Amino acid sequence: MKRLFLIVLLLLLAVPVVLITKEFVHEPDRDAVGVPITGSAAQVAQGKYLALAGNCMGCHTVRGGAQYAGGRAIATPFGTLYSPNLTQDKTSGLGNWSANDFWRALHNGKSQDGSFLYPAFPYTNYTRMTRPDSDALFAYFKTLTPVAQANRASELRFPYNQRPLMAVWRALYFTPGVQKTDPAKSVTWNRGAYLVEGPGHCSACHSSRTTLGGSSGSLEGGLIPVLNWYAPSLTSSNEAGLGDWQQSHIVDLLQTGISQRSVVFGPMAEVVRGSLQHLSEPDLQAMAEYLKSLPQIDTPSPVPVALDERTRVLGSKLYEKHCVNCHRADGTGIPPNYPPLAGNRAITMDSAINPVRMVLNGGFPPSTHGNPRPYGMPPFAAVLNDEEVAAVVSFTRNAWGHRQAAVTPFEVSRYRAVPGD
Repeated sequence: MKRLFLIVLLLLLAVPVVLITKEFVHEPDRDAVGVPITGSAAQVAQGKYLALAGNCMGCHTVRGGAQYAGGRAIATPFGTLYSPNLTQDKTSGLGNWSANDFWRALHNGKSQDGSFLYPAFPYTNYTRMTRPDSDALFAYFKTLTPVAQANRASELRFPYNQRPLMAVWRALYFTPGVQKTDPAKSVTWNRGAYLVEGPGHCSACHSSRTTLGGSSGSLEGGLIPVLNWYAPSLTSSNEAGLGDWQQSHIVDLLQTGISQRSVVFGPMAEVVRGSLQHLSEPDLQAMAEYLKSLPQIDTPSPVPVALDERTRVLGSKLYEKHCVNCHRADGTGIPPNYPPLAGNRAITMDSAINPVRMVLNGGFPPSTHGNPRPYGMPPFAAVLNDEEVAAVVSFTRNAWGHRQAAVTPFEVSRYRAVPGD
């Protein structure tokens, strides 16, 4: 903690005073003039669609609470933030906001009064959205019924609760700018890039984070802080790189949560349920085209690891008892409902966090229009002890030609008490 505090202070001293002063000047942002907020059916429908694409409800709605009224806790390594009220309540919501205020929040990460927003609100991605899309989203939020639900103050630790220090963070990690069109690419590819990099904010999970919470934005994968799920790299053929996937399988996964190659689970299941399944077929095709085109980074093959005999025998017995009926003895599974484990990158990645948590907590694809009654994997936390979970996961990571490091009981114990949500 002291070390991080010193780092923050040193960075603050290193940033020119003129930069920080400029950040605090409350003046109209460039490109502040947008299209009129007509409230037309077409503009509101476009805004509603963008709200789904950005999964706004996922963060701005407490489970069981009024839609978009905020209050959902967002845990971070620096403390807990609470999402704000987006309804038209004039005291706690957006009732007194203008379209320019809203654009400033999305594009520049500043609130109505000019104060810095914390990047748990992914304005580092939303800055790529166009002004007409921002205005359409605002037009939709203007149709929301006012809900008088006061916004809850953040509970960040010192010094992270000092908003002026965000000037330093922004200087390091944030450059506002609308997504640029690549003239060398197709219209479909550019649409997919816009959705993935902008409203879809995929890099918010699928990128590594620095000590201060900055994201590289490069979709190279990383551990989701606090949630303790690993969001795999979308640019690595050894993780979730999609270069060798059929485009139709990518679309299936985004639209229904299942495909012939894999299924979604953990936080991604919530994204598919609340957001991606509602996108149009052309937009899903565009996202798939863009994701499939990402340059694949060749990572070194793992050094072959031989399991000790005790782990191999125990893991084999447990797999035969609990897993073989669905995933088959040869690991081929029964796709799309029971995914294959042989060659499954969720199993063969260097990080074993996800398979460990799947065995402990179960694996449940989302219920979607295209798959309303998904098959799920039951949790085994109450059935298997730490050594047994480690053994069966280690077995799958070393069967069917896999050669990955074994999981230890200590690693399992670290995640046994981690909440599933």
